[in-house]
Amino acid sequence: MKSGGLNILGLALVGIVGLAFLLLTPRFAELDRVLELTIYMIMAILALSLALIWGYGGILCFGQSAFFGLGAYTYAIAMFNIGESTVPVLLAVALPAGFAALLGYFIFYGRISDVYLGVITLTVTLILFNSVNSTAGPEFHIGTARLGGFNGIPGIPPLNWPGNKSAAVDLEGMFYLATASLLVTYFGLRLLLASRFGRVIVGIRENERRAELLGYDPRAYKLVTFVIGGALAGFAGCLFANWGNFVSPTIFGLAQSAQIIIWVIVGGRGTLIGPILGCIGIQWLTTALGANQPSGSDWWARIMANAPLIFGIILIAFVLLVPKGLVPTLADWGGRLLRWPLRRASLALKPKRAEEG
Repeated sequence: MKSGGLNILGLALVGIVGLAFLLLTPRFAELDRVLELTIYMIMAILALSLALIWGYGGILCFGQSAFFGLGAYTYAIAMFNIGESTVPVLLAVALPAGFAALLGYFIFYGRISDVYLGVITLTVTLILFNSVNSTAGPEFHIGTARLGGFNGIPGIPPLNWPGNKSAAVDLEGMFYLATASLLVTYFGLRLLLASRFGRVIVGIRENERRAELLGYDPRAYKLVTFVIGGALAGFAGCLFANWGNFVSPTIFGLAQSAQIIIWVIVGGRGTLIGPILGCIGIQWLTTALGANQPSGSDWWARIMANAPLIFGIILIAFVLLVPKGLVPTLADWGGRLLRWPLRRASLALKPKRAEEG
């Protein structure tokens, strides 16, 4: 059943599963498992940011890790200088969104083609990585926050309830916050895509020239989509910095940029649930393989040690074998299975009708 472009049954199913996961996981899972699931939820928000930009807006962006890293560093620096998390969280969303608006304005209004857009966003990511990586000296600081260069920024103060510095969000609270944020992001994007704006950006993705002839300005719609995606990535970066109490330049690295694209490819472009499942599945796989690494390295370093090989194999396999992505392919198979009995019944009735005729 659909209403106004929304699949009510599908939304209800996602909502029930999401709420059950939110409420029951902390009750039955151990704390270390809850901590691991929290990062999956955070990264799924990051996957949704590219799912909107690329899957629905048709904008292949290699720079989501740039917005993600900007959000993380903005939160960390603001927390050391302010001490209360309300303003740092807002800045962690606003700064990546503003940077996306500035970058997107020159890209879209400059009529830069899709290929060069990917090159530019990738270049911006590498520039940020090298720039932050070169800030190891004590002279590199913003207020009381030292950037730390390749050593990163450790000991980031935790989130607190708005306006109450003493009420810090604990590990279990971070799980609730990350999971609730993922659900809100998912349903918010579903509503956005069901609106007139969402239908227009999909139309632009399908045929930009036709949309322009109908009176729409593709540049403006692409820019707004790009900014929303940048804001979501920045928010995910803020949650990530709080989850690990640490950020480093590797957050801008090529492996980070590549894995976000692979999440969307594996899950399926043109869907929202697909990139979420692709992100969680690949994160779980890389974590499981990373657990076999020698002890003494942190969780993120173990994952990144295996990332290039794992991501390369997964990307090649899905591009060759499942080009549509996991969710669209499963939907196609499900549709064929449902149509198969109907087709057999239809073929069985044809001889009887012929005899009656």
